[in-house]
Amino acid sequence: MNLADHPSRHRLSAALDDLNVTFRGMTAHRDENNCECHWGSAQELALLKTPDVGLEPDLLRRTWTAIDWTDHAAVLKRVLPQFAPALVAGRADPLFGLEEAGYSFARGRWQQWPDGHAACVREFLHAWWEHSITDPDAVVPAHQVFVLCAEASGTVGPWLAEWEKQTGNLSDLRLAEAAAEWEYELLGDSLPWHIGWYEHNEEEMRAELVAWLLGHAAMRLHASSAPAELQHRIRLLGLTGEDRYTDPYWPGHRY
Repeated sequence: MNLADHPSRHRLSAALDDLNVTFRGMTAHRDENNCECHWGSAQELALLKTPDVGLEPDLLRRTWTAIDWTDHAAVLKRVLPQFAPALVAGRADPLFGLEEAGYSFARGRWQQWPDGHAACVREFLHAWWEHSITDPDAVVPAHQVFVLCAEASGTVGPWLAEWEKQTGNLSDLRLAEAAAEWEYELLGDSLPWHIGWYEHNEEEMRAELVAWLLGHAAMRLHASSAPAELQHRIRLLGLTGEDRYTDPYWPGHRY
């Protein structure tokens, strides 16, 4: 993937380079262990304790999705130089959705890492998010990157704030695409992705996302001539109970 031809690509390329430099030479803890039946072999485990050795895609996936590492932070640091480019290139291959990758970041408690390490991860997430809503050649759909960033950070606020700053036609299109992906679950009063980390507040995140869609996003959808049907479905988020289900524009969703 060529990251040199678009303004957001320069930032993302620099963030990936910084991850590579910062976490180069990291290894899993020397006493780290995992089940050979459910995770992998002793030889594969030894690779995690060996710095700067590339992992096969399936081993990389098994490593970042595993939930039972003793020191998940150390394992995450070990794989980040390879994991982050795989995410950006759409090669992470989660079983259900990119929120799974967000869980991996959350389990590693990256926001509590030393300042230089945490800042490096934060810049990567923000650079990738900006790239996803401003670059027409971004590989991963913006709504999936949003979910990963929300799960990685435990909040939707910073990512919605960045979306407000990016007001071009492409960002508006990405907004309409995301709203179309999310409206079914939101109209059923559910968050449109599964919360995988016990410290995250699902209801708080849903309420903030709905409020943003009813306010800033609704105005942008109208100004950008998004489909009227989609605009009505977002409007319905402001109604409750019978008012929502008996509205003439209720789409007939069944839950």
